[in-house]
Amino acid sequence: MSNRLPAFGRRTVAISLLALALQPLAALAQDHSAAKDGKAGHTTEAKEIGQQVRKALEAGVVSGKQMTVSPSPPPRAAAPPANPKASRQYIRAKAAALAENKQPVSQMIEAAHAAGEVHWDYQGPSGPLAWADLKPEFATCGNGKRQSPINIDQSVTLRGPAEAIGFDYQSGGSGTVVNNGHTIQIDLTGDNGINVRGSRYQLLQVHFHHPSEERINYRSFAMVAHLVHKDYMGRLAVVAVLLEAGAANPVINNFWTYMPLGPGDRVAMPVGTVDINGLLPKDQRYYQFMGSLTTPPCSEDVLWMILKQPVTISQEQMRLFAQQYPNNARPVQPINGRVVRDAQ
Repeated sequence: MSNRLPAFGRRTVAISLLALALQPLAALAQDHSAAKDGKAGHTTEAKEIGQQVRKALEAGVVSGKQMTVSPSPPPRAAAPPANPKASRQYIRAKAAALAENKQPVSQMIEAAHAAGEVHWDYQGPSGPLAWADLKPEFATCGNGKRQSPINIDQSVTLRGPAEAIGFDYQSGGSGTVVNNGHTIQIDLTGDNGINVRGSRYQLLQVHFHHPSEERINYRSFAMVAHLVHKDYMGRLAVVAVLLEAGAANPVINNFWTYMPLGPGDRVAMPVGTVDINGLLPKDQRYYQFMGSLTTPPCSEDVLWMILKQPVTISQEQMRLFAQQYPNNARPVQPINGRVVRDAQ
């Protein structure tokens, strides 16, 4: 006796088995149809699955073949609009923030714009790499060819005789110690100046950077004091006094005695208490080059003179400054073929 079923019987069994196998898909279709998530895409998908299951059960299938049930592919999403944050400033800010492990750049940029005009800084989205993009008048920070600070490589300097800087600082002057939001600055009054290159430059103010901005043979110093002068034609000349750890400096101690409590604060020093001479080293030979301001707007044609011999500053004096400004130094800039005089 043969155990094979007639063709009709085999067809009936196959359809029955298929119906049992497709029951979970039918249930899935019902679940999708009954879902109350309010999303039209799910409802359409459930209807398509149900229709395919129903057609298969009504028409039957040939034994030994398989049926694949799948919904239509979802419609392709529209291309996202151009990202306005994919700018040079944003990319630079992101890199800086990642390096410093600070809050997400997007939050910092949005907060800065929400507060109004973007303020330049030494870190984050408004740091040195982004200065040129913050304002049109800051463009020289990015496209200038004679920017400061620089690294001075003694092996390629122009060595030879040079005139001495004619320091003419009077004792018994007065000043005001200012926290301007970027450094501690001492605005000075009185007849203080230097004579160099046939001109007299009046001393306007002294401010500090931590660490030093200038480098000598790639060496950085603990801090630097910049003495900013201007002549009658409006030309600027800056004398940089390098500071290294050692004994306490009495002039800096006098300044720190009147250190302001925060940005925008100003403290007047008593008349007759300022003597800048105590900030100068005994050996006043220098490096000289044409550069720029080291802060925005980075204006060029500034005469720079970096005194070779450092003076000392105590660890405690450095700590007091670094508590407010742990890093307010612009990175060194390309020399771009400039001549650096090495006064002997």
